[in-house]
Amino acid sequence: MLAIGMVAVVAIAACSSNDNKATTTGGSSASAGAGGGAKPTVTIGAQDFGESAILAEIYKQGLAAKGFTTSTQKLGGFRDLEVKAFDGKTINFAPEYAASMLEFLNGKKGEATSDVTATVAKLKTQLDAKGLAAFNASDAVDTNALVMTQAKASSLGISSLSDLATKGKDLKLGGPADCETNAFCIPGLKRVYNLDLSGKFQALEASAIAAALDAGSIDVALLFSTDGRIAAKNYTLLTDDKKMLAADNVVPVATKDLAANSELASAVNAISAKITTDELIKLNKRFDVDKEDAAVIAKDFLTQNYLI
Repeated sequence: MLAIGMVAVVAIAACSSNDNKATTTGGSSASAGAGGGAKPTVTIGAQDFGESAILAEIYKQGLAAKGFTTSTQKLGGFRDLEVKAFDGKTINFAPEYAASMLEFLNGKKGEATSDVTATVAKLKTQLDAKGLAAFNASDAVDTNALVMTQAKASSLGISSLSDLATKGKDLKLGGPADCETNAFCIPGLKRVYNLDLSGKFQALEASAIAAALDAGSIDVALLFSTDGRIAAKNYTLLTDDKKMLAADNVVPVATKDLAANSELASAVNAISAKITTDELIKLNKRFDVDKEDAAVIAKDFLTQNYLI
């Protein structure tokens, strides 16, 4: 993602984690044309982290319910593998992230912003050059997120980044090492909120951040906005009220010929319309914390939202 080193999904919006956000249950390589009225076959690429597996299953099952032949293809952990899979025609659809995909395709020019409309518009230009297209962006955003324990946030009266700027100047921030240089971490807090936590920053491995927050060795932690631990541990997710963070909204991407199928586009957009940040947090908790199967999680989501 764009965000912080991507600890798993953050950093430049998920720069690292998200940037690496790039899995089959098998699959056929799929031709996307809808010749003779036949519905196109959809082969969905999924990267090797839980959220991508869940999203791939959601679109796979949701489109199958509409009569499309669908399968998923495991791609490994990096976005470049996904792009190669599109080029090699082994996939023709993938759940992506607006800001992170834009910055991957444009060579990290820093064009992504917190404005999802503007970010997606620029993404579409980059995709067009590769014979790809984007569907509607969902309301779900997987980007950097600053969280506090509920007890600490409540005691200090902090619920937003503006609150943090006025009441938390002496608090300790923990996150991936690149938080110090990432435009959507410490530099962003300085630029947008006039909050300098550089002197209070502790660089941590991604796996150690939540534990440090729970132990009280840090007061504020940088996670991904859809991290299941936010729900599991009941952390307070600080609202980005001045829109500093990148628009890493979930946005499905497909080959142009597949995206041109109006029936498929309608089905994809209907599914995306039901995916929110809060929903993804819950779904990720079931996968990462409760260790449930992605296919089961996806089916429950689609059923509850009357999509199947």
